[in-house]
Amino acid sequence: MNGVERSPGQPPAMIRALAQTLALLALTAAPAAAKPLVYSLDDQSSQVGFSVDMGGMPLKGVMPVTRADLSLDFDHPANSKVRVTLNPDATRMGLPFAAETMRGQTVLDTSHYPDITFVSTRVRGAGSDAVIDGQITIRGVTRPIRLQARLFRPAGSATGARHDLSIRLSGQISRAAFGAVGNADLVDDLVRIDILAHIDTPAKP
Repeated sequence: MNGVERSPGQPPAMIRALAQTLALLALTAAPAAAKPLVYSLDDQSSQVGFSVDMGGMPLKGVMPVTRADLSLDFDHPANSKVRVTLNPDATRMGLPFAAETMRGQTVLDTSHYPDITFVSTRVRGAGSDAVIDGQITIRGVTRPIRLQARLFRPAGSATGARHDLSIRLSGQISRAAFGAVGNADLVDDLVRIDILAHIDTPAKP
């Protein structure tokens, strides 16, 4: 988590406007941190983009991030911790009936399971990228998941700045693994996830 790479490729449409204003986080010139830095979430500019194929065509949607607890150690990534909570009941999709179905009993069943959570168990860094292994809980079922992570800072900010960052997490899950099997004849099992969270100035360690 201490290098620089090119700007990311095209993200999902719902986060493109924000992502295009970001430059990759440059950490090589930053001073060594004594301990992990704790960040708070800006929930107004943080959300989950997801897509699933329906009839061979991608069906896209967004789900708000309601909380993110992030403790990042830029010098020793293994000491970093990530916890993210999502609000599936506020899911928005291009097809309103699809969002209603997703919230229903045979898919996410949000009336009984109002949150989706991810908790990291292992973080490995390479440059400004990292691989985060963790546990995701959907419909009360917890399964392992691996996410690819990338850190960004605003364009024009000082090299090595560690405040006002964005973190992008991407991965995929199987609906069936969590019992979210509704409309399996129409909608594919694989769901692609793309989380973009804006994290504010770290609290004093």
